[in-house]
Amino acid sequence: MTALVTAYRGVVCDLDGVVYRGPAAVPRAIEALSSLPVPIVYATNNASRPPSDVAAHLVHLGLSLDPARVVNSSMAGAAELAATLAPGAQVLAVGGDGVADALSRAGLAPVRVASHPVAAVLQGYGPQVTAADLAEAAYAIEQGARWVATNTDLTLPTDRGVAPGNGSLVQCVAHATGQQPLVVGKPYAPLYLMSAQVLGLDPAHVLAVGDRLETDIRGAYAAGMASALVLTGVHGAQDAARADVPDRPTYVIGQLGELLEPYAGVQRQDGAYRCGATTVRIEDGRLVIERATLGAAIETIRAGLAAIWSARDAGLSAEQTSALAAELPDRC
Repeated sequence: MTALVTAYRGVVCDLDGVVYRGPAAVPRAIEALSSLPVPIVYATNNASRPPSDVAAHLVHLGLSLDPARVVNSSMAGAAELAATLAPGAQVLAVGGDGVADALSRAGLAPVRVASHPVAAVLQGYGPQVTAADLAEAAYAIEQGARWVATNTDLTLPTDRGVAPGNGSLVQCVAHATGQQPLVVGKPYAPLYLMSAQVLGLDPAHVLAVGDRLETDIRGAYAAGMASALVLTGVHGAQDAARADVPDRPTYVIGQLGELLEPYAGVQRQDGAYRCGATTVRIEDGRLVIERATLGAAIETIRAGLAAIWSARDAGLSAEQTSALAAELPDRC
């Protein structure tokens, strides 16, 4: 058996919760990424920093890369606006420096205060975003400005815990204006398609790696990419068990190093699901797990997910699905 990653010609890797949490690296992530035999693009919904700053952070953590291999949702948002606005049009930049940087690179003029009517608002995450910034966005949108949000992630994993993400801030503006933005980051395809272009590959030859089902995994599905859910960030196996088809990963790994290992897939046998030394079946509304001494938790997770997804697709109720999901190991 060969390593999982060798089935693909490139990788699009999420950052928050996958490579780092806040300033600190996820354990063993840097070593794994440094060893991958295929090119990597780092794609993040976090629009707060310019790609050069993100690249510098990754280099500080121990990776070697060109800033051109970092793609963020601010870039996708700026590209969307540049396609419809006149060059030099003023756009209210809400978020970190990455938002204004992307607008400037796209030939638009970022402003921080809409003292005069602006053509659009690009709203992305920034740790220093204030109530006054959100008010400026609301005023501009009420005056007719086009509203684009980089992403709507409600939460953001940090080294101290889980913080409110850009989606929480977007909801504040939506409540004030009664409007909804056009969203360009994950789970929509543009960010992943931009990443595939940077790699020079067809999306079918790229593996997307992330920790969020409703953004990373659904976005890969939308872009026609295979996906790997890594259980070091926001979502665990129990969340995956409850997922609808677009949010179900192609692969599940405990940590990034497993990309370099042979992948034990799941085989269906007489109504049961076998992965490595572990077999899982559903009997009388319960998960029955048969695991040899050497059976690993990740095998239980993969076999359990296959069993639950099959039952869900056959008509298992959401309540029954949640009950079965609770019997799975959540991490490994």
